Parts: sequence; C-alpha cells; structure tokens
Amino acid sequence: MTSASNAPLSYKDAGVDIDAGDALVDRIKPLAKKTLREGVLGGIGGFGALFEVPKRYKEPVLVSGTDGVGTKLKLAFEWNMHDTVGIDLVAMSVNDVLVQGAEPLFFLDYFACGKLDVDTAAAVVGGIARGCELSGCALIGGETAEMPGMYPAGEYDLAGFAVGAVEKSKILTGKDVKPGDVVLGLASSGVHSNGFSLVRKVIERAGSGLPATLDGKPFREAVMAPTRLYVKPVLAALAQHPHSGDAASPGGIKALAHITGGGLLENIPRVLPEGTAAHLRKGSWPQTELFGWLQKVAGIDDIEMNRTFNNGIGMVVVVDAADAKACAQTLRAAGESVHEIGVIAQRGEGPAVVVA
Repeated sequence: MTSASNAPLSYKDAGVDIDAGDALVDRIKPLAKKTLREGVLGGIGGFGALFEVPKRYKEPVLVSGTDGVGTKLKLAFEWNMHDTVGIDLVAMSVNDVLVQGAEPLFFLDYFACGKLDVDTAAAVVGGIARGCELSGCALIGGETAEMPGMYPAGEYDLAGFAVGAVEKSKILTGKDVKPGDVVLGLASSGVHSNGFSLVRKVIERAGSGLPATLDGKPFREAVMAPTRLYVKPVLAALAQHPHSGDAASPGGIKALAHITGGGLLENIPRVLPEGTAAHLRKGSWPQTELFGWLQKVAGIDDIEMNRTFNNGIGMVVVVDAADAKACAQTLRAAGESVHEIGVIAQRGEGPAVVVA
C-alpha cells in the first residue's frame, strides 16, 4: 500500500495548473488576433514569434524598448482593477520606441504569478491587446509563468518588450535642435505609470479624506487611468512635418521626449544637444485636479512635481518655429491636446530645463 508520504505527486499538487495555463492561452488567442498587422508570420503558441519587416522600408533600423508598470500594480491588486494596466505596459515601451521616430511593429509580454487566476490574467492581457491595437503593433507572443511561492496570493508582475522600425535617414536624434525651436507639450491622461510610490504614500496620508471625483472621474478611475498612447498621432505628425536634417532647409519635428520617471526636468535633456536648454513657461499648460490634489496633500513644490510626475504633459515635441503652429494643428486634428509650453535657448551655466 502507498502511504500519503510517498503517493504520486503531480505538477498541480506542486502549485502549477497546466490546464489553467491552457485555458488562458485559449482566451488570449482571439485578443491577439485583433492586433495582427503586416509582417506577422506566425500566431500565438509557437516557441518563437516570427515577424518580417515590411518591404516599404528601404533601410530599416530596428528600435527596441522594454519596461514594466511599477508599483501602480499594488493599487491594481488592492482595488481589483486589472483591465487597464496592460495598456500601461504597452504604452511604456511603444512611446519610448516612438521617440526615435520609429513605428512600433510588435510586442511581447511577460506575466508572472504565484497561482494563475485565469480571469485576472485574461483581463490584464486584454488590456495589453487593446494597447497594441491602439498603437498599431502586433501582440505576437509572450510568457505566462506560474511560480508557487514567488508572489503573494492575488499578486503578479508584468514586463513588456516592443520592437519598432524607422528609416535610417529619419531617425530622430535631437542633434539639430537649436535655440528658437518651439517646445510643444501633449497632454497626459493622468499619472501614467511613474511616481506611484509617492501616489500610494499620498493616498495613505489622505486616509478617509479622499475626494469622490477628480477631473470628472471617480477617484480610483482617475488615479488608474491608463498611460496615453501617442503613437498614431505623432507618426501622423512626423509624416507631415518631417525633419530633413538639411542645414540649408531646416524644419519639421526635431526631437521627441516621453515624460516618464524623472518628469519634465530629467527627460527633456535626454534629447537636447549640448549647450542648449528648454525654457518652459509656467502656467502654459493646465494642472489637472489630480495633480493639484497630489501636490497639495504631499506638500511638495513645483520643482519636485516636475521631477517626479509628468504633471500633465506626457510627450514633448521639439519643432522648428516655422512649423510649430502647423504641427500643433496636425496633432490636434489627430486627437491630442497640445500646448505650446516653451522654447529652446542657449544653456549657459543654468540647468537643462527651466520652468519659470
């Protein structure tokens, strides 16, 4: 007779449910199918994802980006809000790829948990698929890892990876940015996916004094609003207002900056040539109720707000002054809220970004 101590053990007994994983794949496949685009050569389920760079590129350069969602996930767990963090995951990578002037082509995700809850995982991946759909890139693969003992019950981790392509002659480097160029700011949809360690501290400090609504949304929806995807509007603007790189006929969009961790103060300098600075006009874009509430409860100054959060501007576009109005109009026509927030100047001995 077999005793309980030496009875056969299955993978499920060890905490890994293969059937649940198979059920999740079945739920994911139709979501991924909606994101198919030119170049996809294989579907979900293979050992590797196949993608052919579209033949319309003459000298394609691949641009890659990877990121996660950060501690925003802690609120997703606490508030049981899982359907939009996948959009955040996609946006954090595709918006970065976009900054080089690249079109995102495909995306892969990594979802890890202690015990797989198919409904929760499907909600997360549904958000990932929606983010890919909105940014025109294909969800062509990923990994779901069930690892008992690695994560607390009900929690998971996310990571993502995007690849895009840009013509070699059209890569945005920011090297031709010069004094007099105009800085346009594209409005964010909220906190996006950076600064949530502070957001969570603010919520803790506020205790029972949380506002019912912010910016016309229930409080939790305002806080968890997914990161805005700038891909399609900005690609349209790049097509209509290209920068030739020709000193004899300068113009067009010269640089982009995705405003993530480090805010306006640390991300804009990443795309400016040495010796230049961005002079931003305080009050040239509105502070939302959400950011106003965060600043008031946290008790922090404007410098800290612009270094911790996007503070209302999720993407910066540096454009030749002659094209600034037309570029702003193109972006507005594509659905963006655009503000002319400053100009490029000689840096001198001051900081690379001045808000005054």
